[in-house]
Amino acid sequence: MNFSRAGRGPAFSESLTVLNKFGPSGHGEAQVQYLDGDFRVVSPGTYVRCAISDVRIPLDELKYWSVDLQEAYSVPTSVLQRHFPGALKTQG
Repeated sequence: MNFSRAGRGPAFSESLTVLNKFGPSGHGEAQVQYLDGDFRVVSPGTYVRCAISDVRIPLDELKYWSVDLQEAYSVPTSVLQRHFPGALKTQG
């Protein structure tokens, strides 16, 4: 849509993109920016994937992530595995 801005005359127009409030809710994988103590959804979706196990993590259950690496983890042991690979003992 093009709108003329009042006071600028007919030569000035700007483009306006209207987003559908009830548009696609993103039932797939979300793109997320991981922040300190919070995260921001960049692209809509219902889940992210664990960087270690590739398990789907629903956004409302997301608790563990790395700000530096910008990746999510499903469980605390995945965090340890990524950041301290030799720290976990294997059971045998």
